[in-house]
Amino acid sequence: MPSRIAIIGAGPGGLLCARVLQRHGIAVTVYDSDASVTARDPGGTLDLHADSGQIALEDAGLMADFLRLARLEDQAKRRLDHHGNVLHTFVPDAGDAAAPEIDRGRLRALLAAHVEPGTVRWGHRLTTAVPLGGGRHRLEFADGGHAEADLVIGADGAWSRVRPLLSDAVPAYTGISFLDVRYDDADHRHPRIAAIVGEGHMFARDDDGRAIIAQRNSDGLVRAYLAMRTGLDWHTEADVDLRDSGAVRRFLLREFGGWSERLLPFLTEADDSGFVHRPIWALPAPLTWAHVPGVTLLGDAAHLMAPFGGFGVNLALLDAAELARAIAEEPTLDQAVIRYEATMLPRSGPLAAGANDALARFFAPGDFATARVPDHEAEHRHYREAAARYRLDGVWTVSFRTPRGRQESELVLAAGTEAVTGTFDGAAIEDGRLDGTGLSFSAVLTSPFRVRVAFTASIDGDTMSGQAKAPMMTIPITGTRRAA
Repeated sequence: MPSRIAIIGAGPGGLLCARVLQRHGIAVTVYDSDASVTARDPGGTLDLHADSGQIALEDAGLMADFLRLARLEDQAKRRLDHHGNVLHTFVPDAGDAAAPEIDRGRLRALLAAHVEPGTVRWGHRLTTAVPLGGGRHRLEFADGGHAEADLVIGADGAWSRVRPLLSDAVPAYTGISFLDVRYDDADHRHPRIAAIVGEGHMFARDDDGRAIIAQRNSDGLVRAYLAMRTGLDWHTEADVDLRDSGAVRRFLLREFGGWSERLLPFLTEADDSGFVHRPIWALPAPLTWAHVPGVTLLGDAAHLMAPFGGFGVNLALLDAAELARAIAEEPTLDQAVIRYEATMLPRSGPLAAGANDALARFFAPGDFATARVPDHEAEHRHYREAAARYRLDGVWTVSFRTPRGRQESELVLAAGTEAVTGTFDGAAIEDGRLDGTGLSFSAVLTSPFRVRVAFTASIDGDTMSGQAKAPMMTIPITGTRRAA
């Protein structure tokens, strides 16, 4: 009998996991509490990093579709103080695709459109998962329905109903609350806001824990988060009804009283959708658990963290792709989950701790003008280099033309922390290095005669191109990484 795999949650992580599983011919069912993929406002824009989210989309066969929807220009960043002074700007180079932006709703719709029809059971809110022994679980839903699964994958976010099977950890309030607001058709209806935001993201902060974080979305929308370091029940204590937009505006004008008139439209011009309260929660970091047969977590269910750094959705997508690959390649579901968790847990822990610390530092009292500015150029360079290193490991087929005709050779590579090791046609490579996306190594070949050849190549996803240099000739080479 085929294994029954159930994914709880049809967010980006859950849907991508289903997509990759199905590409490997593995059946899966996804359950989600939403009535449809468009049933609610999915939130703002996301930057998908070359070393994580984009790798997952490559595994899903959806990179070309993603790039048709992505906005490279919106990688720009602008930093202001609360007087409206521009302190720092970052403009990406032309063609920079290290971290393009895409609306969360568009990403979710893209993924939902590329799983097999009937994969997602919409309107299925999980209430509990009951262990049955032997790794099997009974899933019980709010409508009285139920199902059984040999593997339950919790992709159900911050308040996961699957997590209690593995850990008693629950999210804690970080002390920071956002009010999510929209400015539709911003260039025409809200030109002052559009001009301040420019392309991409705008961060403005005072010296006492208040901030305005704004971002370009698709279709002319600007979205902003009016952020405060405050208690969780600040609106109750201030006697502010969040459904009363006028009362919220009056509160904000008092709260942001020392801010420049130039920035006050962010508080007063929000569209009729009003103010959505989004307290920022985080799980303990690093979070680990003992392996339990038949269940695992991915994304926010496993490592909910502060939004600073943009790691949340990127890790969710990479988690999903790696878990699906492990299921396809390992002989049992249990071995697949053990392999997946051995990589996912140590990777996510430090990133979660760092993101939570960055949130705390951003909202700590102090002069924003003298605070350390993130080096976005270095970040983008890191994403590209880490992507090349991630994709380097494995078996490559290298093609080149010699006086004897076109030849193919097997290149096996492994990227260590200091050097690249492996073999070329069975001969050990020497002096292996990966510098950014540039690979170099040498090997002593014995056929048709003994000769040392120096190789240099540039890595681009699952392909490489470069040259092989021997004492008497230099020839171009190309390479393709074999599918696992």
